[in-house]
Amino acid sequence: MNQVNLLIGGQATDSRRTFDRINPVSGEIASRATAATLADADAAVASAQAAFPAWSALGPNERRRRLLRAADVMEQRVADFITAGTAETGGTAGWFGFNVMLASNMLREAASMTTQIAGEVISSDVPGNVAMAIRQPCGVVLGIAPWNAPVILGTRAIAMPLACGNTVVLKASELCPAVHRLIGTVMEEAGLGAGVVNVILNAPEDAPAVVERLIANPAVKRVNFTGSTNVGRMIAQHAARHLKPVLLELGGKAPLIVLDDADLDAAVEAAAFGAFMNQGQICMSTERIVVDRSVADRFVEKLVRKSLALGQAKAADGSPALGALGSREAVQRVEALIQDAVGKGAHLAAGGVSDGAVLQPTVVDHVNDTMRLYSDESFGPVVTVLRVDGVEDAIRVANDTQYGLSAAVFSRDMARALDVARRIESGICHINGPTVHDEAQMPFGGMKASGYGRFGGKAAIAEFTDLRWVTIQTAPRHYPI
Repeated sequence: MNQVNLLIGGQATDSRRTFDRINPVSGEIASRATAATLADADAAVASAQAAFPAWSALGPNERRRRLLRAADVMEQRVADFITAGTAETGGTAGWFGFNVMLASNMLREAASMTTQIAGEVISSDVPGNVAMAIRQPCGVVLGIAPWNAPVILGTRAIAMPLACGNTVVLKASELCPAVHRLIGTVMEEAGLGAGVVNVILNAPEDAPAVVERLIANPAVKRVNFTGSTNVGRMIAQHAARHLKPVLLELGGKAPLIVLDDADLDAAVEAAAFGAFMNQGQICMSTERIVVDRSVADRFVEKLVRKSLALGQAKAADGSPALGALGSREAVQRVEALIQDAVGKGAHLAAGGVSDGAVLQPTVVDHVNDTMRLYSDESFGPVVTVLRVDGVEDAIRVANDTQYGLSAAVFSRDMARALDVARRIESGICHINGPTVHDEAQMPFGGMKASGYGRFGGKAAIAEFTDLRWVTIQTAPRHYPI
């Protein structure tokens, strides 16, 4: 069992209260974590505020050097992340190894951005006036990260804010306190400096009060949140009351469109990966396969074979290739969606079998808009098949959702596929590739109920800096009065 403390001002901090995170597979205690008080939340922000002047004053190459060192330290800690992550979330060792790889790349990409925070000189109509647009660090950034890809999303919450010269408070998920706290340990070992990164843990029942307190703190200048759409709306409301910008990366119901000329084998491979990687617990997971009716039977037959094989597949160490869901309650929720669909006429083509927190890869065919599974995000290893008639019907069904994060289109005709991609209402769309795809340098984010703002590369600079207009009057100026 991991004993997990807060990180405030470079110090491990205890309080009188703790909370337990239970291993979803074994039912044993995975970690026992300090439960932050409101005073702890205040102290974390004060620590970040105190560290801001020195961190923001560092030259870009020094910030780059420290972030690169953090990436190296993170990779050296991969075994620790795997141990903590598999126990707290039920995910596989391979998934957490991938998490560490991508998270360390995010730190390296952020490091490369420290010299790319550029402004511009703007022509002025005032004689002798030099007008400049200047980007500068905004101050303390609050990052709120989820449990499902905890190393990736916890690191993403802080990497670009740090590169831009800000200090951060990471509000960890109560479902993976040891993993998120380990990110703070990495930053300390890399020598970023006391208070540059602070980590707050909270008991589940305290989350609303702690988050509201952090957002309300005047020293917090930006908020970023990755998680469910329902909670994202509450975060946005709190931030709006204090007139604070917020970046939201929320839920998804990603469609994968299979046109009548698609390479079905390639589409099946991408669909299975997108639907079942990390047990479907990814915001970009393929939730809906929108397939042309003329090829639907062949596609479903191939997908069912692939899904059954994945359910039996083993990793290199002999463990199951797919892991458990985050809780047994999550399995019950997904099963209720499946049962509702089957009860209304859908066909359970594969899977639907559960054992504790494990649910076999599931394919539900002939889904329509009368079923909850048509519109509700499942966040589990279940994918629906929606049969359509032609391109226009495919676009209509793909866009018939409140969400708009990721999408994919399969076709051998690139011009046709690109036209479809342009008409899909999503922040991300891949042609002949899976809906699950992330790279550190890409502008990652959604539209509609999937949120707004962009993580990643240059796009994130605008999110985590203040743009100021500064002028220099170089010649005598005429005034009308």
